[in-house]
Amino acid sequence: MINSLSSQNSVNISADSIAASARAAKGRGLPPVHKWNPPFCGDLDMRIARDGTWFYLGTPIGRPELVRLFSTILRKDGDDYFLVTPVEKVGITVDDAPFVAVDFEVEGEGESQVLTFLTNVADEAAAGPDHPIRVERDPETGEPSPYVLIRDRLEALIDRKSFYRLVDLGETQEVEGTDWFGVRSSGEFFPIIPAAELSTS
Repeated sequence: MINSLSSQNSVNISADSIAASARAAKGRGLPPVHKWNPPFCGDLDMRIARDGTWFYLGTPIGRPELVRLFSTILRKDGDDYFLVTPVEKVGITVDDAPFVAVDFEVEGEGESQVLTFLTNVADEAAAGPDHPIRVERDPETGEPSPYVLIRDRLEALIDRKSFYRLVDLGETQEVEGTDWFGVRSSGEFFPIIPAAELSTS
């Protein structure tokens, strides 16, 4: 995302100015970033690593409240990620998913089971039709990367310990003629791996 024009476009934009604009627009709940259409101001040297760590100018952002603030104004347009306020829009780099699901709670069982995920930036989402779980498989190693949709096209990578817990809750169900091993939440079944592969792995 960062290109040769970025340094020219983003001279007057900094993390501090973005944070100030975000605070000024902050109300109750999450800001309506989907309604804001400010001018694009270039790319900011900000990156979200795969483990959920936010970096600014190559240095980890050590203040959780600041990371939380930035996370509330994050938006995904196409394949790119931006921090958006009413007055500015800047591009940032996301290595994988913008959030990490660090834990989840289980309520009920069977058809009524609900899995509610908690992210590293304190968002919560109950997996279901509006917050689906999906699993990407590495084409070379077969290693799974599980994700859950948190909000507005923004996903969380489910961390390893939580994924192992999901597997413990798994069951087998036929999906389009194939038996899949997966998990259930809010009345939906989310496939993880073909049951045949599970039995031979």
